[in-house]
Amino acid sequence: MKGNKSTELLWSLFGACLVAAVIGYKPVVIVHGLFDSSGAFVELLRFINQSHPGTNVSVFDLFDRSSSLQPLWKQVEGFKAAIYPIMQNAANGVHFICYSQGGLICRGILSTLPDHNVHSFISLSSPQAGQYGDTNYLKYLFPQFMKFNLFHFCYTSVGQRISICNFWKDPHHMDMYMNSSDYLALLNSERTNPNSTVWKKNFLRIKKLVLIGGPDDGVITPWQSSQFGFYDDNETVVEIKDQDLYLRDVFGLKTLNARGDLFLCSMAGVEHINWHSNYTVFNTCIEKWLV
Repeated sequence: MKGNKSTELLWSLFGACLVAAVIGYKPVVIVHGLFDSSGAFVELLRFINQSHPGTNVSVFDLFDRSSSLQPLWKQVEGFKAAIYPIMQNAANGVHFICYSQGGLICRGILSTLPDHNVHSFISLSSPQAGQYGDTNYLKYLFPQFMKFNLFHFCYTSVGQRISICNFWKDPHHMDMYMNSSDYLALLNSERTNPNSTVWKKNFLRIKKLVLIGGPDDGVITPWQSSQFGFYDDNETVVEIKDQDLYLRDVFGLKTLNARGDLFLCSMAGVEHINWHSNYTVFNTCIEKWLV
């Protein structure tokens, strides 16, 4: 019996290796979030290696922990320099899994890199439409501020040197946001951007956009921001397809949906810090896009 089981195991391993060789899974690039480092993704790497053996997975120790507070455009350039050689060596393209703040960094890369070859862009609980909420992160970073008065700091030249202010979006002070946001307002073409047409063309080189989030996140506020929903000036959530940036297709969301390449995956019961270590999330929302 033991001999038979050993033989079965060997054949299973051989089969898995053969599948990996035949399919040739695309490399996966993981970009971390605020206060994170590569060590946070041990479980996600294990999930990928089990389901897609032989996959080349890269997680970079760039802008780790407190360095993740540096301006997002600076982080975009740093991650771009590290990731670009992987793209150049991947004839069939790569996949992005970008967590939390990392999802916005990845958007910056995709918008400004004209020859990227990203197949699936998986945005994992990322404040894609902005952030506006009194979370523990906010209380830690800005103990003297609440959500209703943080705009006094964030919408200044000094505030824009801190990453969270680059995507802080106060629905009660949208004029200040649009005039002052050096990052998200440009990505979303909410602020005049002479590069908007080129950035849209670059972004639309992706083959799939997967937006993952859920109501029990506890950090991304509103949680629907992970799927491009956001507050109106009454703090009522306006879903993605009713957002102006979708209706006007300013950077390609409507085009992606028309192509059949926009996917929303919502899951209850998952706290923000657990998205990348939850197997159900991986199995339901991520695994099928890593081919």
